[in-house]
Amino acid sequence: MGVNFLRLVRNIGLVGVLTTTMASTGFAAAVTDARLLNAGSDAEAGNWLTHHRTYDAHRYSPLDRINAGNVSGLKLAYAVPLGGWEPSELGVPALQATPLVNGGFLYVTDGWGSIYKIDGRSGDRGRVVWKADFDMDHEGLRLPVNRGVAVWNNLVFSNLNDGRVVAVDEATGEIAWEKQVATGPGEGFTGAPLIADGKLIVGQAFGDWATRGFIAALNPTTGEELWRFYTIPAPGEPGSETWRCAEGGNPDCWKVGGAGAWGTGSYDASNKLLIMGTGNPVPMYDPESRPGDNLYSNSTVALDIETGKLVWHFQYTPGDYLDFDEIGVNLLIDREIEGGSRKVVAHFGRNGFFYRLDRTNGSFIGAKQYVDKLDWTEGIDPKTGIPLGYNPKGGLQEYVAGKAPRREGADRITNCPHLQGGVNFWPTAYHPKLKLAYGASIEACSDVVVRGKAQIADDYREFRGEGELWAGAGFEAVGVPTGSLSAIDVATGVVVKKVALKYPNYSGVVVTEGNLLFSGQIDGDFAAYDAKSLEELWRINLGVEFQAAPITFAVGGTQYVAILGGGGGNSPGTVYFGLSDLAGMEHAYMLWVFAL
Repeated sequence: MGVNFLRLVRNIGLVGVLTTTMASTGFAAAVTDARLLNAGSDAEAGNWLTHHRTYDAHRYSPLDRINAGNVSGLKLAYAVPLGGWEPSELGVPALQATPLVNGGFLYVTDGWGSIYKIDGRSGDRGRVVWKADFDMDHEGLRLPVNRGVAVWNNLVFSNLNDGRVVAVDEATGEIAWEKQVATGPGEGFTGAPLIADGKLIVGQAFGDWATRGFIAALNPTTGEELWRFYTIPAPGEPGSETWRCAEGGNPDCWKVGGAGAWGTGSYDASNKLLIMGTGNPVPMYDPESRPGDNLYSNSTVALDIETGKLVWHFQYTPGDYLDFDEIGVNLLIDREIEGGSRKVVAHFGRNGFFYRLDRTNGSFIGAKQYVDKLDWTEGIDPKTGIPLGYNPKGGLQEYVAGKAPRREGADRITNCPHLQGGVNFWPTAYHPKLKLAYGASIEACSDVVVRGKAQIADDYREFRGEGELWAGAGFEAVGVPTGSLSAIDVATGVVVKKVALKYPNYSGVVVTEGNLLFSGQIDGDFAAYDAKSLEELWRINLGVEFQAAPITFAVGGTQYVAILGGGGGNSPGTVYFGLSDLAGMEHAYMLWVFAL
């Protein structure tokens, strides 16, 4: 194919079949609703059919051919270079997607949301069957990030930065339908879609761009919108009283208040509950622009999957002023706690606490600190789950005196953990036999810079209009940031094992029946750890920044471990953490696959 032809294909919105002469198209069994419900069964052990592998979000694989006894022999099986390197005004794209696998075919995205179907059945190379490219505008202000696809029946779905949701034919990569679901200024998507109860679930991601977050369900066959839940209630709706906008001088602050839904939810099929996290209120560091608790920001929300109606919610940090989004994974675990069987939502809070909630009603069970340094509050109320220092009558919160940013106050305020966490968006995991939850974390502190120039330009302190990034202040890392791996007993919430990492983690984890934990690092290390002791058992440096989570799958009796490597986006090592030793890392875009 000539360059001009490829440009023509892209411009008219079609899809090129890139390697038809190299590999047969091949077919895998359709990913039906029944298969998704049973994705954790033995029959699906070799596949990875949905973003967290199973609806309970455990990121646990029953595969054990790679195990603690032989993982030292793990070697590169093959690698597949990907495109999507075209920059936006905010920088180069980031690879943060989780690959899906069905019958030896892998489905991945690059930072612009282009979909790749890769034939990995041979075990010694990955052949691109097709690439679906959607003619994205690379000049916009949005950060080019895409966290993966959903696969259902004969369709593959991708959420795009520009607010479109696209479905392509699984066999050919041709566009089946596309819908402009997010239509407001600055709205768009970054999270991987989820198929649950025969519905395609998407979440509006760009809360920080002065938008109003929402979660929507679409008909996956047509793209028709079935329902929409706004994460910020309109005046008169339940929770609207927590946006005391008039006190901040802007009666419409809820319209630009953020609470983006940029993660991928969990699904409790027995109770028909979609369980998702929501992001921070906006502006991130200026609560005086939006007094109140700012529901339903920084929350876990449980929605009726049929109607989208709110069933329950739990807010972690009311009136947040430290950018503590809580869009991270909600682990659905059945566990005996204090002598009784409980249906639990377990969540590594970005704010530094590990939470346990009752998933039938959202009631608080317990929370314990898992990061080394935490000083933004003195603890969590053991009865309510609300941070100590909370004032139910106050329009503005200040959990520890002098720690909350104010327009008239200190030039900068240091808080721990770092504004990125704790555990941020990257996946956590749960081993059902060891009964341990795992989180890969940041161990750091940061300054909120109220006046003066930090990592965010001065003019971002003021509201510049809907669809424009609105931070309210700047930020800087403090000290030398590091990372950690933690294993937590869900029955007690206690950290039973923890090991230090040289760098903050931005990848997340997968855990296996072989009692292995895999994770990537921002310095290019990819490593395996013993799931009981967290001892490092194997490591390779691939020279690319890891911001994506690993998976494991099997084809023809061989187990593989895969991860997307290649930084970009905000380059967290330098931008968020000030690690100058990582400044020389180049951006590359690869799918790496390993086997014994």
